[in-house]
Amino acid sequence: MSDTTVFEALRADHETQRDLVARLIETQGDSDDRAELFDRLRTELAAHADAEERFFYIPMMEFDLTQEKARHSVAEHHELDELVEELQETDPSSPHWIATAKKLEHDLVHHLDEEEQEVFQMAGKVLTETQKTELADSYNGEINRQRGQHA
Repeated sequence: MSDTTVFEALRADHETQRDLVARLIETQGDSDDRAELFDRLRTELAAHADAEERFFYIPMMEFDLTQEKARHSVAEHHELDELVEELQETDPSSPHWIATAKKLEHDLVHHLDEEEQEVFQMAGKVLTETQKTELADSYNGEINRQRGQHA
């Protein structure tokens, strides 16, 4: 078992997502860079959402204090998924694509900030120190497994 908490594990992946989406909206047209960054971001978001829901949000739903925030965050994951699907179905060289990518960036950054500034503080009140590290180990194991499947 590591000394990493679930909050540290999630925050590290949040930084990766912020970096990828910021770089994505700087790309031009139907380029290899755009396609590669979008594919990496799409894979990262899917793996993160799945592992985070299983090893952070499902446990949070067991506590009255965090249940509503957990459900709200899971709903936001679905909204982000819909934007990713819209990008997959849109011509990468169209103005609509970059407009949708910018909405994805805005919504993603809002979601990550809300998790880090609100949800983590509430979760810190209900989880024991042991739970925080055990959830990190479970989360990291699952996300690394999923990344391996997509590599």
